[in-house]
Amino acid sequence: MKKTGTIALILASVAIAGQIFIFATHKNPCEEQQQGDATPKTPVETKLKIYAPPIPDTMTLAGEPVPLNTYYVREGLDRELIVNTYGHTNTILYIKRANRYFPIIEPILKEQGVPNDFKYLCVAESGLTNATSPAKAQGFWQFMKATGQKYGLEVNDEIDMRNDLEASTVAACKFLKVLYKDLGSWTAAAAAYNCGGGGLSRNFEKQSIDSYYDARLNAETSRYIYRILALKQIMQHPQDYGFYLRQCDLYPAMPKPRTATLSGQNVDLYDFAKKNGTTYKMLRELNPWITTDKLVNKAKKSYTVKLPAENGTSLKHILSNKDKSTDFITRM
Repeated sequence: MKKTGTIALILASVAIAGQIFIFATHKNPCEEQQQGDATPKTPVETKLKIYAPPIPDTMTLAGEPVPLNTYYVREGLDRELIVNTYGHTNTILYIKRANRYFPIIEPILKEQGVPNDFKYLCVAESGLTNATSPAKAQGFWQFMKATGQKYGLEVNDEIDMRNDLEASTVAACKFLKVLYKDLGSWTAAAAAYNCGGGGLSRNFEKQSIDSYYDARLNAETSRYIYRILALKQIMQHPQDYGFYLRQCDLYPAMPKPRTATLSGQNVDLYDFAKKNGTTYKMLRELNPWITTDKLVNKAKKSYTVKLPAENGTSLKHILSNKDKSTDFITRM
């Protein structure tokens, strides 16, 4: 017992000596000093620097000037720049997804006569995903069921074309052009996309104004245009806001798909996918407007579905030399 106690005492002494050595040699970050500066610095002062995002001197939305000389306009934009600059997770994902989806959205906007800036409205609406809102709005452009159907989108228990990017972008363009015709400006049309054309018109009339920036609106719509502007500014100038993404970090465009016709009644989509040389998961990935695993199709319609390209959808087949570049991107 004596021998055991002696060994324990020795080990304890060594441990204490080790702790003393550690505390004696480890620098307390609160006591670290900058060279030539006698003032102790805290860890925050020495290791963490947070900057206010730069506010541009001038901006436009769809070619219409933003009155940044008005203090509440400038501060409204500032708020959304801060939120989206320091909401790193979402903003990085927006930039990554934009590389895949903007090339699909942009030509449709141009063809439909809608300004290119409305691609940032799509980012603000859904983050470039087929999202579902608490109010049951759906898809990249967040259409409610009735509005989607009004502008030509089929929505039922089996098919939801709000989730088809091309079709829903065309429908969004039709809707925006109606709002522009009614309200007389693209900025007002963008705001009305959020709160409704009738609601915005009534607010303009009650307040004797004709500009979104002069209107006092509900909290969501009051921030909506500034969020679109902030996303535009950050995505067009990512490095100014601390986002250093390389081309190889972005989600690549998918290769041009094969197509097949989906028709008939009571079609088992597991079997359909297998017969067409793909998986059920890939069928649903490429055709997110299909909402069921069995197409009853009482109306006996025919649908064109996308299938994986002949050379596959693995990264080695998708990535081009441009996609593999490690240069930092400068604009989205």
